Amino acid sequence: MIKRKILQIDNLSKSFPGVNALTNIDFDLFAGEIHCLVGENGAGKSTFIKILSGALVPDKGNIILFNKKHSQLTPLDAIKIGIQTVYQESKLAHSLSVAENVFLGNEILNRYKFIDLKKTYKKTKEILDSLKIKINPQKMISDLSIADKQIIGIVKALSREVKILILDEVTASLSASETERFLNLTKEITKKGVGIIFISHHLEEVFKIGDRITIFKDGKKINTHTRKEISHDVLVNEMIGRSADLFYKKEVLKQIKKGVNTLDVVNYSRKNIVENINFTIKSGEIFGIGGMVGSGRTELARLLFGVDRKSSGKLLFNGKDITPDSPKKAIKQKICLVTEDRQNTGLLLNRSIIENISIVNINLFKGIFINLIKESKKVRNLVEKLKIITTNIKQEVINLSGGNQQKIVLAKWLYSNCDIFIFDEPTKGIDIGAKTEIYKVLSDLIKQDKIIIMISSDMPELISISDRIGIMRKGSMVKILKKDEISEEKILSNSIGVK
Repeated sequence: MIKRKILQIDNLSKSFPGVNALTNIDFDLFAGEIHCLVGENGAGKSTFIKILSGALVPDKGNIILFNKKHSQLTPLDAIKIGIQTVYQESKLAHSLSVAENVFLGNEILNRYKFIDLKKTYKKTKEILDSLKIKINPQKMISDLSIADKQIIGIVKALSREVKILILDEVTASLSASETERFLNLTKEITKKGVGIIFISHHLEEVFKIGDRITIFKDGKKINTHTRKEISHDVLVNEMIGRSADLFYKKEVLKQIKKGVNTLDVVNYSRKNIVENINFTIKSGEIFGIGGMVGSGRTELARLLFGVDRKSSGKLLFNGKDITPDSPKKAIKQKICLVTEDRQNTGLLLNRSIIENISIVNINLFKGIFINLIKESKKVRNLVEKLKIITTNIKQEVINLSGGNQQKIVLAKWLYSNCDIFIFDEPTKGIDIGAKTEIYKVLSDLIKQDKIIIMISSDMPELISISDRIGIMRKGSMVKILKKDEISEEKILSNSIGVK
């Protein structure tokens, strides 16, 4: 069977001041194909899909869509041609229903030019039923899980007769079972002749569903392979120039005497959300928290940081009560939360890198004025340490890639010199090479006798980095696994309640 080519990119280039984001990129896509695009943060993936969706104008090159040549696209051009993009962060209107979101901007009107909600619900249900998706069209988006929000993003794309679907890190916040469901849906969509560009840092997903895999590095295309002709190790090496053996290995810190500092979480509860959580952490270890999305992991982190009001519980640091009832008091007690929701709760997107990093502890230096020289020096050191890709520390954070934005969130708390670090999905949306940099930061914090709590949906990460793992299920911590007890099977069985 001859495959029909629906997209061809020739010699595409794009530069920003001081940075060549893309250099002479060639790429193609066939109808019914899943073409995976991988690369480290800053490799050029985001710039590439922004050009395809019409958000950016290339410096040169041709975009050939369905045999028609374009030098550039506008967002309206892309929509008319049938290009739709679903991003990692939900772009839905939370105050509207599922059906209203699906047809937002493409409303079904009655003869009086008012929105016909009955037909909107009916048409949405037809699309959902065709994909065997059991979501009520009348349900509010705000009441959906993260996984269901991502699925509605795809349904919205399908409502516009999508021909090319770009999926950008859509599984980053999903549990293993939700990811499996999402990947199956993705494969189902290709049966309709839709070509899919799938971007993910989770290489196991790439090998599971990809027909072809293209590697970007430093704005250049390194290679394109069929899935069957490339191994995991070769792919990693082409992405970053290092062997996969270097990853997921926690540094052994024999010189650290565990127990210099102790944190006791005592009877933490919030009615119908989190129930009676108790555990103790000693400095020198990483206490991991596992469980399915929706099990109460993030809700617990928010309680510990004082974002949400608890109904009971105490937080004791070396025996001293430091229980916060607000983030402001948590920061005063040297507690920090590296949030997974970087765009909504972690960053000031329209402010500069230096402002974002220094904002938590603006009074770090003595005096009534900010010492701009010391502030800049400290921020530059953190940018260099975390290998944040930027032309200037005054660059607005909104213009950084997702992975670099996540590093800014981390840098903000490293700047503040906290004692207790709560990491909620710290490597979400970060490439395999950058993960190693984050793990080195964790090791440095251990050497400084910091308390570390790490929530992660990344099973290899959770297993290899954690000294102990508390498993959450339905708001309760049902099991704490010691190092010699930790295995994928035990984490999953306790997470879903199967013995």
